[in-house]
Amino acid sequence: MKSSQKDEFKFKYETDSTAFPSGIPLQDGLYMDSNFYFQDMLITPDVVLKRPKEICESPQFIVDGATRLDICQGYLSDCWFLSAVASLSLYPSLMERVVPPGQSFQQGYNGCFFFQFWQYGEWCKVQVDDRLPMRDGQLMFLKSSNKNEFWSSLLEKAYAKLKGGYTALNMGFPHEAMADMTGGITEVFTVGSLPRDLGSFLRRLLQKGTLINCANSQGAIEKSNDFGILFRHAYSVTGLETIQTKTGPIELVRVYNPWGKTEWEGPWSDKSGIEWFTVSIEEQKRVQRINLDDGEFWMALSDFRHNFDIMEVCHLSDDTLSAGGAIKRPWHCTSYHGKWIPFQDPPQYKLTLLEEDDDPSDPELTCSFLLALMQKQTRQSGQVLPVGSEGELVTSRDLSQMRPVIKHSDEQRREVVLRGCLPPGYYIVIPATSEAHRMGEFLLRVLTEKGNHTVPVKKPLTDVIPPSEPLSPGLSGLPSITEAKNLFMKHCTKGSFCRPLDLYNLLTEAITKGVFAGSEKKLSLEICKSFVVLMDSKGTGHLDSTEFLALWEKLSKWTGIFMTFDKNKNHMLEYQEIPQALTAAGIKVDDFILQLISLRYTEPDLTVSFPGFLFLLLKLDCMISKFRSFDIVGVGMITINCPQFLTMTMYN
Repeated sequence: MKSSQKDEFKFKYETDSTAFPSGIPLQDGLYMDSNFYFQDMLITPDVVLKRPKEICESPQFIVDGATRLDICQGYLSDCWFLSAVASLSLYPSLMERVVPPGQSFQQGYNGCFFFQFWQYGEWCKVQVDDRLPMRDGQLMFLKSSNKNEFWSSLLEKAYAKLKGGYTALNMGFPHEAMADMTGGITEVFTVGSLPRDLGSFLRRLLQKGTLINCANSQGAIEKSNDFGILFRHAYSVTGLETIQTKTGPIELVRVYNPWGKTEWEGPWSDKSGIEWFTVSIEEQKRVQRINLDDGEFWMALSDFRHNFDIMEVCHLSDDTLSAGGAIKRPWHCTSYHGKWIPFQDPPQYKLTLLEEDDDPSDPELTCSFLLALMQKQTRQSGQVLPVGSEGELVTSRDLSQMRPVIKHSDEQRREVVLRGCLPPGYYIVIPATSEAHRMGEFLLRVLTEKGNHTVPVKKPLTDVIPPSEPLSPGLSGLPSITEAKNLFMKHCTKGSFCRPLDLYNLLTEAITKGVFAGSEKKLSLEICKSFVVLMDSKGTGHLDSTEFLALWEKLSKWTGIFMTFDKNKNHMLEYQEIPQALTAAGIKVDDFILQLISLRYTEPDLTVSFPGFLFLLLKLDCMISKFRSFDIVGVGMITINCPQFLTMTMYN
């Protein structure tokens, strides 16, 4: 991990109550988390909450590093979480992100501990107190094999807080916990669907730093098969080795049971694995074989296939993993935060695949990649289309004529993952949602091998386009210039200048008497303030008659455009009508600006009112004019100082 990343996870601990905001409950001067919910299952006479200093004489947060052997399951059925922690412990840099080092029961101790979890694209800090539930003198839940070590117990408590309490951890999926603790991309396989050469498949995953968990779903929960493998219980795959025996090499996979009370009892087991007698002591030491009832065991790949039917993996990228160690080819990750906008084509991303995989066992020249699409409460899908090297925008007509090379069907999951392996070339990735014409946000992550990358595809942008739609003749949404002058004399101060309140009263009367009667309810004093300051060339806070008439001319022109595109005559523009109306006004904006317009200028139903449309057009028109006034040579770039920037942004 880079030094800047390490610094991010250092915390300062204070020794007195001033370390906490006012109102935080304290117990004997120590932090007490009032936001942690202990369910009714814990409120029994034989259950007590104790801090580690009340449990043992010399408690330690971490003893000799946080390892997989520090994870011993308690009464909760949260082996899915514990197996993910066991996998995470193989990578100290990852563990330090979740379990920040430097926390202690000695220096700076105040009863408060911090942990971090990844939630939908962001790392969230969770703090808990160190009170742990005990029954009959023993910790009820996750504990370390070392009696005075407590990092794992407190980590479980922090994760329980994130999920809603200890009982929320009863039953779950390892891939969910792995994603929460790494920000990685997860996949779920049936073991039967894995390649015939399972050893090569697992080795490639482990070389990339992938976290792997497995389970047997074919029996009653927590019962075991004839060889000691528990049903519906999560195990961690922690290694793969080619073992040298007296009869020749054999590939073995190392598996860890976080419960620790049962192990594999078949060939190569710790208890009855006579096969180990064919392996030298030096070779056993090399692979760190430990002949203890600690939950960790070795088994042949064929036995792995026969005793596990589900495998969950979590892919990590080069910005997450340490560059050193045995990780030779980590994924490269590119992330994009995007939006689905109703009645717009979905965003597109150009995927460039030029460097083939470094896999000598694969005779085909192909490029591997993973796409992960995440959004809350929406079914997602995705597809990849081949395109030319320029990666131009694929239009709706293009889509109807092109066939996806890879497509992911709709799926109701927190994140859908599309695994691909394609010949070198240029492709377009299109995130989609099955719920058409609904607003939504997504996180798209693309994992690629070396030399391959992804970039957003931008729509061509033209600043000014001549109106292509005829404006409505005859009807007038606003009074004529002559009538506007009379309104100016009637409403404005001494008939010489127009303040925001004057303009509000003037426009209210004008709209009420025209074809847009009723729309004046959408007019606000705030909009009129913006009208004034956008047209105020002198910085006086009001408009003189010349500035007012210039404003009226613009509003009259845009009123005609609004009438043209208000197809159903409900005095509102539908969202899909806005781009055409802007084009008719001589303004063309890209998808990102349209997204901002939808957030800032539309009603809750994604429509734009008549006054709102006038406000939007005046804002765009004036900001473009201000930009051009600074872009003297017309290169599309400007340089401004801080006062100029503040003037431009604050007075508009």
